[in-house]
Amino acid sequence: METTAASSNRRSRTVESSVLAFATDLLDEGPDRFFGNLAERAGVGGVSLASVYHEARDIFPHNPHRVVRYLEPGAAYFRPDPAAWRGRRLAPTASTAIGDRDPFAEAAGQAARRGMRLHAWTVFLHNDRLGFQHPDCAPANAFGDRHLTELCPAHPEVREYVRTLVAELGRYGVDAVRAESLHFHGLRHGYHHERYFEQLGPVAEALLGICFCDHCRAAAAAAGVPADEVRDSVRTEVRRRLADEDAAAEPGRLDRLADGALAAYVDASAATVTSLAAEAAEVAEGLGMRLSFMDGGGPGTGWLSGIDLPALGKAVHQVETLGYAASAEAVREKVAAFALHGVRPQEMAVILRPMAEDCDGAANLAAKVAVLRELGVPEVEFYHYGLMRLSSMDRIGAALHQLG
Repeated sequence: METTAASSNRRSRTVESSVLAFATDLLDEGPDRFFGNLAERAGVGGVSLASVYHEARDIFPHNPHRVVRYLEPGAAYFRPDPAAWRGRRLAPTASTAIGDRDPFAEAAGQAARRGMRLHAWTVFLHNDRLGFQHPDCAPANAFGDRHLTELCPAHPEVREYVRTLVAELGRYGVDAVRAESLHFHGLRHGYHHERYFEQLGPVAEALLGICFCDHCRAAAAAAGVPADEVRDSVRTEVRRRLADEDAAAEPGRLDRLADGALAAYVDASAATVTSLAAEAAEVAEGLGMRLSFMDGGGPGTGWLSGIDLPALGKAVHQVETLGYAASAEAVREKVAAFALHGVRPQEMAVILRPMAEDCDGAANLAAKVAVLRELGVPEVEFYHYGLMRLSSMDRIGAALHQLG
């Protein structure tokens, strides 16, 4: 039976809360209204504002100026310091949507006055703008085709871009960098009018998403992997599956391809991601910030993306994941799965959606937050300010009020 002291300790645990938002939400509504909704309707203690974001088209239920908005590919929503990027090929470009304003400076001032935390939600390597401008910095499949919607984490200039971008965010008094897309991506990461008229099969799709650029092959070779032989074997296997429908449908164990060397090659890619995350976390810490590595897929899904959870859990300050689920018990199971991969709840942040797709009311949302508090998860975030109705924001406030 739980002791009274233990029960009291569990109830007293607090969870820091924030809402993910776009800088355009702040610009369209104005800082006073934007932060007023966060503090008074949602009742949260912070905001994770997008600093660099990928291309998108979204519906905004409560925006006063527009319902549909297109976001520019790979745009920055702060004002980059020209001195920090002088001489660099890879550099952020301020979104045309911000004009001559600096949303991060405005948000930092408002957050400081209200005693709220400001986080920088940053999409690092999923960047159409920079990939198309600099194809040599994008991942290359086994045939040398570049995935231009991404940047390769093994490329030295990409790594320099990541470190400098983190340092830039330190100018704004940011508490934590929410690092999204700080890893490889698969073939189907998403591009408009992306088409697959023949069924490729899961094996061919997986193989076409692995990077074999010069830098990735060099990293694998340094780890003792016969990188060129692995690439040639992948080419042969993909060609076989592309040529024959029955072959495409065949199951396959990726760890057995290329006489097992492919698995070692992918492991070397994971080491590349982990070292880059560690470098970014070191820069962040030196500037008084934390770095949260955002893992959207969850345990068991990120091997081909270079996500080694046990290693990353030691390299960064926090791992953040999506708690998108209909019930509190499903959220509990998602967090428990991370513990099996070496990431404790105390080292996590979890994102919940208060919208109807996941949540039927304040009690449902409160139960999920209560589970996170019970498990010792220190931070919960809610997705997404501009994409939810104001009634969903009220639901956040009611849920947090219920928990006290």
